[in-house]
Amino acid sequence: MPAFLPTPAIEQKLRNLTSEEGLLQVNTLYEDGGREYLPFVTQVPSPCAQALNTEESERIECFLAGDSRASEVISLAAMHTLWLREHNRLAKNLKILNAHWSSETIYQEARKIVGALHQKITLSDYIPKILGPVAFEQYIGPYKGYDPTVNPTISNIFSTAAFRFGHATIHPVVRRLDARFQDHPDLPKLHLHEVFFSPWRIIKEGGLDPVIRGLLARSAKLQTQERMMNEELTERFFILSDNGTLDLASLDLQRGRDHGLPGYNDWREFCGLQRLENQTDLYTAIANRNIVEKIMELYKHPNNIDVWLGGLAENFLPVARTGPLFACIIGRQMKALREGDWFWWENKHVFTEAQRRELEKHSLSRVICDNTGLTEVPADAFQLGRFLPDFKSCESTPGINLDAR
Repeated sequence: MPAFLPTPAIEQKLRNLTSEEGLLQVNTLYEDGGREYLPFVTQVPSPCAQALNTEESERIECFLAGDSRASEVISLAAMHTLWLREHNRLAKNLKILNAHWSSETIYQEARKIVGALHQKITLSDYIPKILGPVAFEQYIGPYKGYDPTVNPTISNIFSTAAFRFGHATIHPVVRRLDARFQDHPDLPKLHLHEVFFSPWRIIKEGGLDPVIRGLLARSAKLQTQERMMNEELTERFFILSDNGTLDLASLDLQRGRDHGLPGYNDWREFCGLQRLENQTDLYTAIANRNIVEKIMELYKHPNNIDVWLGGLAENFLPVARTGPLFACIIGRQMKALREGDWFWWENKHVFTEAQRRELEKHSLSRVICDNTGLTEVPADAFQLGRFLPDFKSCESTPGINLDAR
């Protein structure tokens, strides 16, 4: 299912143009304990799944967001909803502090802050855990300012192969937790195929908070060479444009071929890594001998290995969630996105020094505190912790002072 392109027309559909506070549109039919949901798409009936025996008048349509995949799974819908709420929270507070600002000014300033938070959280809090400290320093390092010679365009190899390593971290079970971060007595665990394109499960089954708690207090799937992807994705995956079930691993492999990506060995050479010329060489990159033997049985020679599979199968770097090839590709892309962006949040003309200090304090945990009913969160939302020992109160979780000048 293709994503929306970020066009002015899509942006206009997402905005509440009648608001004096620069708000985004919200759902006018349902609320989550006084908090907003994403609006529904305007073309109805939409193809999203419904609860059994749903009357036509009670349909829950697909959510409308800046990306058409927002309804793909309820965890993704939850994150889109979280950022909708954060934009509107920021906009309302900016209006209080700057009553003379126009709706357009407030919208753009809130949008600017949300964009900065995405950048900060992604590059400071998430990517270092994926690459590990050594690769992060090697490929990204400290920010030294805007470089007009750097092209920040998303590379084919990054979008088509390397950053899809995340497909191997998707858990086959979705858990919804109660206020004590235990399995919710009224909301049983769900298999992944039961939440595909099912926004009704958020609206009719407890709202956002149980889903967010499940994401915070239950681990992602552990990616191993023995079990790269789970059967919920290889046997039961579906998208709205197809009537049958699909195999996401096969799609990832075929996508690389459709895009004309060179093979695994060519990309290793591109990254300055040793080419692997035979099965013995392959053992140095992939410790699991059974996997190596299976790959060689299928591909005959390392030069034939698809880059997505080869990169995914590599031994992890120390304290990382990727091997050396994907660490190189992801790291190079992230550095280019940062250095080649005139509007990067750390570039001195974008925010004042005081404002940058405020943004630096912010975190995904704080975004969750500000936009859900949760009162305790992990210090680091990307680090699995135990409730309560590894959680802290929202009152002690720092956030932005919008009054910083």
